[in-house]
Amino acid sequence: MRKTYKYRLYPTKEQEAKIQFTLERCRLLYNRLLDERRVAYNTDKTTLNYYNQANTLTERKKYIPALKQVHSQVLQDVVKRLDKAFQAFFRRVKTGEKPGYPRFKSVSRYNSFTYPQGGYSINGNRLVLSKIGEVKIKLHRQPQGKIKMCTVVVKNGKYYACLSCEVEPNILPESHKTVGIDLGVKHLAITSDGEFYEHPRFLRESERKLRKKQRSVSRKKKGSSRRRKAIRELAKVHEHIANQRRDYAHKVSRRLVNGYGLMAFENLNVQGMVKNHHLAKSIVDASWNQLVQYTTYKAEEAGRRVVLVDPKNTSQLCSNCGEIVPKKLSDRVHRCEHCGYVQDRDINAAQNILKRALVV
Repeated sequence: MRKTYKYRLYPTKEQEAKIQFTLERCRLLYNRLLDERRVAYNTDKTTLNYYNQANTLTERKKYIPALKQVHSQVLQDVVKRLDKAFQAFFRRVKTGEKPGYPRFKSVSRYNSFTYPQGGYSINGNRLVLSKIGEVKIKLHRQPQGKIKMCTVVVKNGKYYACLSCEVEPNILPESHKTVGIDLGVKHLAITSDGEFYEHPRFLRESERKLRKKQRSVSRKKKGSSRRRKAIRELAKVHEHIANQRRDYAHKVSRRLVNGYGLMAFENLNVQGMVKNHHLAKSIVDASWNQLVQYTTYKAEEAGRRVVLVDPKNTSQLCSNCGEIVPKKLSDRVHRCEHCGYVQDRDINAAQNILKRALVV
């Protein structure tokens, strides 16, 4: 299985310039290839594919010498990236989804390039990148398995290396313990065992700082260097909030996977739920999908199961007798008049979620 390790890079000024140069060459090539596909189809209904365009790279280097300063496989990956975008576009058209035709990339929308097979190696505390040099890397933990791919990412003025490795699954000892997990806004997660995981509300805690940074951006003249600087500072605050959410989701998901053999969540339509303007900010701040996603991939690696169930009436149904007990959102205690069962509303919902998962 594949596992990706992300490390911080500390390039010199010269190496930064080479990384930015590579990014710009890749972006311009991407836009050029996209334009060629668009023109070919509009002119004579010809659909270019990966091989059609990848075979032109050698010829392009004769007319654009700057491309010779970029590793050949990095250029090939640009073609592959565009081809994947078109494959996803065709799939969405076929399934009747909103198509989302691939679009040209501005500087702010193209922030990474990939060495898909070679052109990179680790030498002590240095990451050796072809055409760029030996870049200092902070290996806070050693990558496991065989490194198959290296992606360099530039985000908010910081540089990262994402190493995709082929690793053996880390199978945990078999566990017969099962749990249902109800996701909420008061508490992030509530288990059928009665355990509550707090909702840290990272976004709300940083709202004052965000408002200050956003006002600073709005007061600056558009196109000015001060406005660009203010935008970078605002982006750093958002990045910090995202990192806090990610860290917390990793900790909660790890605890769940270590403790249970089967974990059940509701298959929630979060995009539809955020249309409720009273709860939208709390739902976004909770980042339910992230917790489910992290738990799922950790469970796959550990040889354990995650089941998604239909969320219909999990809060209204009595987990003891199965009767519907209507409740408002403000009613936090489940009281069943049919069987007399009394339980916390969220724990009752988690127990219903687990029951549905066990009959799947």
